[in-house]
Amino acid sequence: MHILFIGYGKTSQRVAKQLFQQDHQITTVSRSPKEDDFAEHLIQDIQQLDLSQIKPVDVVYVLLAPSRNTTLSAVEAYQQTYVDSIQPIVCALKNHPVKRIIVVSSTRVYGENRGEIINDDSPAIPSDEQGHLLLKMEQLWQQVYPEQCVIVRPTGIYGTSTARMAKLAETTRSYPNIHWSNRIHIDDLASFLVNLLHVERPEKSYICTNNKPQPLHEMILKIQRELGLPELVLESERESGKRIFAGEDV
Repeated sequence: MHILFIGYGKTSQRVAKQLFQQDHQITTVSRSPKEDDFAEHLIQDIQQLDLSQIKPVDVVYVLLAPSRNTTLSAVEAYQQTYVDSIQPIVCALKNHPVKRIIVVSSTRVYGENRGEIINDDSPAIPSDEQGHLLLKMEQLWQQVYPEQCVIVRPTGIYGTSTARMAKLAETTRSYPNIHWSNRIHIDDLASFLVNLLHVERPEKSYICTNNKPQPLHEMILKIQRELGLPELVLESERESGKRIFAGEDV
């Protein structure tokens, strides 16, 4: 199959490499040059996307992220990246025989923030503007490709770097309350996205997480103890965040 990646960051690169090893043809679209020699790379602005010169596309992965080098506000960047991009992408794909389009969204579409349990059956009710824009993006893709579209909602993605958590451990002396955090390793997310290609009748949407929600202060405290740092003080037993659990693996 010919597989197109719209957005080619760290997750896309992992997915594309695995799919190439399964003998699929890979084309990518991104804002900057890429070096993977197993794929054809298009450097394009998705607002003026042109796919007229490539071979017919069978499957599309959409993994976009707002540019950090922008004068736009966070909400404006979400609008531009996730919502305003849909029409030009759909227009560019209109003559391609797309059988499946896998769109990566976020669990931000769930607005709960008092430690509630969220799973694949929970309704998406955002609590902030970025969450509303992500949900709008999902709905627009599903309207255009009602049979082909699959939405994937990962929790917080982490990789091999521990620098951020180590910095938190060094600087955190107290934590205001119990804040539930949910994570998914980037390699596990990539494997999930690869496997999703081969599911004959996928669900309309999936949560992707490690199913191990944990209070953030406990994660920081664990590192403080490992490094012999002063231990933080939890100020309140009040709960925030949400406890997210995915359904069965694809």
